[in-house]
Amino acid sequence: SGLPGRSGWAGRSGDGRARGWSFPHEDTEQAALGRLGDPAARPAPLLGRGAWQADSVTSTGSDPSSAEVLAQIETEIVACRACPRLVEWRERVAREKRAAFADWDYWGRGVPGWGDPQASVAVVGLAPAAHGANRTGRMFCGDRSGEWLYRALWRAGFASQGHTESRDDDMVLSDVWITSPVHCAPPDNKPTITERDNCVGYLERELAALSNVSVVVSLGGFGFSVLARLFDVSPRPRFGHGVEVATAAGPTILGCYHVSQQNTFTGRLTEEMLDDTFARARAIAGLAAHDNRARG
Repeated sequence: SGLPGRSGWAGRSGDGRARGWSFPHEDTEQAALGRLGDPAARPAPLLGRGAWQADSVTSTGSDPSSAEVLAQIETEIVACRACPRLVEWRERVAREKRAAFADWDYWGRGVPGWGDPQASVAVVGLAPAAHGANRTGRMFCGDRSGEWLYRALWRAGFASQGHTESRDDDMVLSDVWITSPVHCAPPDNKPTITERDNCVGYLERELAALSNVSVVVSLGGFGFSVLARLFDVSPRPRFGHGVEVATAAGPTILGCYHVSQQNTFTGRLTEEMLDDTFARARAIAGLAAHDNRARG
């Protein structure tokens, strides 16, 4: 069963319209396949790398499962070309590459969320990094920020290992879903307001599909402000590390400084602070305490 009021905050169609956000063009399956080429050549859904496995999806009548809805959203994100500036940038970065990754076949498309469709905890960042997730195709994978995040998720019992290098490795997430308000890498890590509003409908639909989520960890103020608006929080709270906001019709929003190098190199965010954040998320979600720090 979903959270109280969950069906109300997402709107009747589950996209972004009920909140007044602009929403990306809605691709039909045929149009999406037309841009991605032969269906057999399309990338496997990232959902298959979470606790859920692709062959376990079965339809239960007229209502699609969370996994089915999230897989559809993934297809749309990967195919999306709604923001010309972001499309040009992500594809140019993928062509020109960084010297250290010259041998990589960059992803260069929208980066979908991934994890466990039955998750109790969601993690919301800002946007993919140009040579991180835009290269690997997995949220927070491929850069220093991701190294910090996935080590912390492993220590907290949400990840099967403390390091991930690509969307095709053996990382498995349990009870957590990782996503962002913007799904394409922006120049200078700064999406415009229009680009944010174009993309936020995907996040709203993801959160609506994740019916078990009771806490959303916001990495940074950008995601925090988006979440506050999605959940109609009023008055709008001020972002801060450790700030908790209980929403009337959804999960608790838990603020955490972003795992950017600007924060981690300066000591503004420490590994202990990150560990405490995910321990608190587990407690809010009613999950048993888990601590891998003694082993890593």
